[in-house]
Amino acid sequence: MNSDTLLSAKDLSVRFGGVLAVNKVSFDVKQGEVFTLIGPNGAGKTTVFNLISRIYTPTTGSITYAGPQGPLQLTEQAPQNVASLGIARTFQNIELFEHASVLHNLLIGRHTHRKTSLWQDLLFTPAVREAELKAREKAEEVIEFLDLQHYRDSLVAGLPYGVRKVVEMARALCTEPKLLLLDEPSSGLNVEETDDMAFWIQDIKNELGITVLMVEHDMSLVSKVSDRVLAMNQGEVLAMGSPREVQTDPAVVEAYLGSIDDVSSLRREMSADGPPLGARAPLGGSAVREATSVGAKSA
Repeated sequence: MNSDTLLSAKDLSVRFGGVLAVNKVSFDVKQGEVFTLIGPNGAGKTTVFNLISRIYTPTTGSITYAGPQGPLQLTEQAPQNVASLGIARTFQNIELFEHASVLHNLLIGRHTHRKTSLWQDLLFTPAVREAELKAREKAEEVIEFLDLQHYRDSLVAGLPYGVRKVVEMARALCTEPKLLLLDEPSSGLNVEETDDMAFWIQDIKNELGITVLMVEHDMSLVSKVSDRVLAMNQGEVLAMGSPREVQTDPAVVEAYLGSIDDVSSLRREMSADGPPLGARAPLGGSAVREATSVGAKSA
């Protein structure tokens, strides 16, 4: 593994019964970059996330990670040790303690840094008090970084959905990760909230120096923040490169919109009848035009 590589996945495959969910997927994530996985629903993106966070174990393949003590095999690590290695994660479906405050949720993210024993915690010794102060200082830094001061003491249950998304990201940042896994961070957000999310992701990379591995469907967000993109479909890699290169790859266009003949037919129908109410092209507003132009060039 190269010195600038933080995580390297080689020939990852995972099978659930007779279903091959991921098939020989390989990629490297470089330190200090935003690397994004895209693809249609069921492409295997979140399964790859679950392999990295050790929720699943790969059937074949390896995941090498530049840990605190040097390169190690993530597949040999216990799931409960992943956070202490410097890997934090958010989820597509928010996983917060709803009846706890924002501050208390963030303090939970500090548990990997606690070095005191159970009896010290019970007696609330000076070492415990010092650890508590350090945890609160770090939580306050993250609250300020993500502009959550107004919600600091609010219960999560009463917060808007968009704020909850930011709180979950804040809890992950409290673990002080080297690698941050974001599973569809813009899911359920409106346009303004998605723009804010892009701002936070860029600041996490540029100001905190944290590497980001992201799964995302919103191509406007992907284009704004990603250094490199890997496109998947049916558990396999379709293309990898810059956001522009991947969006214009014929195999990616076909995975999202169908074959060139299908796109041409769809374009004729849209020209005649107009797009269906609420329809949105998954690759952005110009996706159909772009797919048609790619097809013309590759024909």
